[in-house]
Amino acid sequence: MNLNATLGAQFVVFFVLALFTMKFIWPPLMNALDERAKKIADGLAAADRGRAEMAAAEKRVQAELAGARDEGQRRIGEADKRAAGIIDDAKKTASDEAARIIAAAKADAEQQVNKAREELRGQVATLAVKGAEQILKREVDAAAHAGLLNQLKTEL
Repeated sequence: MNLNATLGAQFVVFFVLALFTMKFIWPPLMNALDERAKKIADGLAAADRGRAEMAAAEKRVQAELAGARDEGQRRIGEADKRAAGIIDDAKKTASDEAARIIAAAKADAEQQVNKAREELRGQVATLAVKGAEQILKREVDAAAHAGLLNQLKTEL
């Protein structure tokens, strides 16, 4: 065999195989590699978007937590104010009630003092009549001298 013919035949087979590969095998292989690269790029972009969304969500969560803390502090402040108001109202009510009870007790004591005075006046009038009876050695008629006795009661 001729070496040149063999090399020529191998050269032709190589070029036919290279043309066949470039025409039928290379395009689908490049498309598959391009699709794979595109999927990888899309995945990386999605991961970046996910990280960005996660960071934004974290910021929203922090903002919501800060808002909730502020709202809680505000409500605690309102509750403290309301509690102080209730305590002040209770103190005022207790003070008013104490003043009312003291006034009622004073009125009751005054009434009892007046009742005791009236009883004492009656007893003094009776004693005065008995004393006058003793002095005059005769009985004084209480019914006949009622006006005089009433005048004596009011003077005492």
